Amino acid sequence: MDLIKKLTGKNPSEFEPVAQALVNNSDKELFSALVKQDDFLFDFIKDNVAKRIQKACNKDNYLNLLEFFDYYSPSYDTMIAEVLHTFSGDELLPAIKEIFIDGEDSAKAYAAKYFSFVNKDLLGDIIPLLRQTAFSKFEPLSVNSIEVLSLLNDEESKNEALSRLNSDDDFMKFEAVKFLVNYQAKDSITRILEVMKESSLSENIACQIPFLIPLEDLIKQDEEAALLVLCYIVNAIPEIVPPDSVIDYGLYNILEIIMKSPITSTSAVLLRLAKEKFQELYSNEEYIFDCDRNTKNEIKEINSLLSSLNTNKLDSLLYDELFEGSDFVFFALDYVNEIEELEALLDSQNPTLVLKVLTILKEKGSLTESAKEEALKHIQAPEIREIIEVL
Repeated sequence: MDLIKKLTGKNPSEFEPVAQALVNNSDKELFSALVKQDDFLFDFIKDNVAKRIQKACNKDNYLNLLEFFDYYSPSYDTMIAEVLHTFSGDELLPAIKEIFIDGEDSAKAYAAKYFSFVNKDLLGDIIPLLRQTAFSKFEPLSVNSIEVLSLLNDEESKNEALSRLNSDDDFMKFEAVKFLVNYQAKDSITRILEVMKESSLSENIACQIPFLIPLEDLIKQDEEAALLVLCYIVNAIPEIVPPDSVIDYGLYNILEIIMKSPITSTSAVLLRLAKEKFQELYSNEEYIFDCDRNTKNEIKEINSLLSSLNTNKLDSLLYDELFEGSDFVFFALDYVNEIEELEALLDSQNPTLVLKVLTILKEKGSLTESAKEEALKHIQAPEIREIIEVL
């Protein structure tokens, strides 16, 4: 651990000899320990370490980096691939292809990253395997394979992902979304948004979308869709995505843009949801206890920004979204107090919507037998009827 401290420290007289020894001796034990620290080191520290290791490489020792292929890290894969290609050109490609064919997933992931540096005309024979590893359960291998397929403009793999969006399996759809996002298939955004609305994994899909198209651009392109994506993203914090994602998504700037625009019923839903969410995050230390200072400060600033909103004014706009066809109705329901407005939704043909309304009525102590009877008139699914009857 002392060597890790030296390698990640600020003193050149300490980190330079450690980096040099790491490469010269193919010190797999030290590199493995370094990789295990990935989750505990700031990104700028890992960037510094990568530069230090790269500087320690030369034409006589660069092949020693191959010894580290058993220990995958997204913090060092680009550096390792770049060093290998810088000193070998495309001459190392046959050996890397063998690793990609026969190696373990970690080694395959490094090999795929190397492919992103080589002459693309030399990769034709490996494309079929890349199409397979693009859907690997080992995410780094999947991501790096998709990156290469995108660089190769491989339409077959892209079309396969698009076809998977039509699957009856929501998990397969989600894997297809991740492929298209990593492929940077920007022309698939409309279809992805459609899938998001229909899926049981809406939050997961929404959290991928900003990596395909910036939220600011999506707002200009389709404001309603952007607001819905944001509702799902806010709803996903911190259960699906960690609190520090607020920085990755640039939520402060996005929410500020929305607040400066005329408030509509749909933006009111988002702002109401966000206001409650960030009040909860800020006031409950358990949610942000492990967060770094930047994340805590960002959550504090977002909470301060949203605290200026008039909750009553927002709530008064939500009622325009209380109809079955609204994409925002499920979010709006959580802030509706009028019992009659809720009961009016019980003639919906959407069993999930009916069940949520009944659950809210019960939480408010306002669930009546007549409300249950009205709901049962429109529900045919036996499993839903059983739930309603025992509410």
